[in-house]
Amino acid sequence: MADDKDTMDEWAAAMAEAEGEDDGAKAVDLEELKDEKSSITVDEQRKLDTILDIPVTISMEVGRAKISIRNLLQLNQGSVVELERVAGEPLDVLVNGTLIAHGEVVVVNDKFGIRLTDVISQIERIKKLR
Repeated sequence: MADDKDTMDEWAAAMAEAEGEDDGAKAVDLEELKDEKSSITVDEQRKLDTILDIPVTISMEVGRAKISIRNLLQLNQGSVVELERVAGEPLDVLVNGTLIAHGEVVVVNDKFGIRLTDVISQIERIKKLR
């Protein structure tokens, strides 16, 4: 359990360091949002709490490749698959398969994370749904 706390402390330190380098962006605190919208009804708050508890799948995509089944079956340990993405290009951050942001890989205490560098606006996400 102490290892988990140490890891969380190290991630918090990395996030604080990243905030110093950032261009003014900060994480949204849901409690702050609740306080700012104190005019919402109890029913609306209950609905919001229900939505906030819905699990989603977040994934980071390094790149993609299209290969034939013949080449797929020939893959073995040590094989290299060339991706469409250029080295150094940002990763795609997907939520339930929908692109929401781009980011770069960070490593803290031998664990990978991602620092968001660009978040797709709601308008752009809605346009992609059509």
